[in-house]
Amino acid sequence: MRPDTPAENVDHATEAARLERTAGLYPEDAETLLLRAAAHLELSGDRPAATTLYDRLLASADELDNPALVRALKASNLWEYGHEAEARAIIEGIRAAAPRDPAPWVIVAEALESHDELEAAAKVFTEAAHLLLEPSDEPPAATRPLLHGRHRVRRMLALPHDDWDTLADTLHTSPVPLDELHDPKRVWSLGSDNPAELEAEISRLRAELGAYREALSRPFPVAVLHWPAPELAELLSAYPALSPEYPSHAEHLATIESSLRELSASGTANLGIVTGTVPSYEAFAASEGASPTDPTLLPQYATTLAARGRAVAWPPGQGAGCWCGAAGSYGECHGL
Repeated sequence: MRPDTPAENVDHATEAARLERTAGLYPEDAETLLLRAAAHLELSGDRPAATTLYDRLLASADELDNPALVRALKASNLWEYGHEAEARAIIEGIRAAAPRDPAPWVIVAEALESHDELEAAAKVFTEAAHLLLEPSDEPPAATRPLLHGRHRVRRMLALPHDDWDTLADTLHTSPVPLDELHDPKRVWSLGSDNPAELEAEISRLRAELGAYREALSRPFPVAVLHWPAPELAELLSAYPALSPEYPSHAEHLATIESSLRELSASGTANLGIVTGTVPSYEAFAASEGASPTDPTLLPQYATTLAARGRAVAWPPGQGAGCWCGAAGSYGECHGL
């Protein structure tokens, strides 16, 4: 949830204000936009203002997509400017609620870790792993930070590897092995007088930095626009001029899958699907000073949704539900 842009290239206070204004224009995306604004405020050093935004979200009459995430971010932020007792209370509340999303677990565990409470951090990571991971299944991508964080903390505590640590090693793809990356002794080499040790550590750091930059520089997904059946019916009823774009809902779904497969076969990476709604599309058209009847606006709308973090990766993971929302897995539906 933290902005990826380096601090020296961004006026974080100005960016936070811009995101707050944008949240007012797109209330359906207010949660995502205000969380990003709060992150910018944290980076600007105005942590009390960030807390105000977290409180604003938690007090909202609208149901949040991920209230546990908001609470976790609030706790982490509070602890950074002296409100340790309140932060601990929130963390214990999150643990008791046992959310099924890994992100809040990672945030609270890393908050404990950053304040040198390694045993408590390891316990939280392990609680989350027991709750969210099935021993026989490949971990979903969203749960992998749990395994990596748990590996890191246990390595710092000099605990022996267990099955989850071995799995974390297996899933790690950086040129630097995870055991080496999380080795506390690595920091010693930075103070060494031996040129060979310094050169080796510089090479390792360059490899890590390269992987990190690659992750940050990934473009927004090449996103294809998906209209659920009720939304498509409402869209075509309001704007019949778009009917040639969507002869039927079944054909619309088939076109999405075939387009994504063609893009994948051509070597295009980072593919995704964004789901449209008529009110959101109308708001986008108004913001562009364009008519919703203009078909050229549709791909621009899809790109904007992707840029606002609304894309779902394609293809879905093994055993995951189909992107179209039908019952059954992707492999039994459009993945056939």
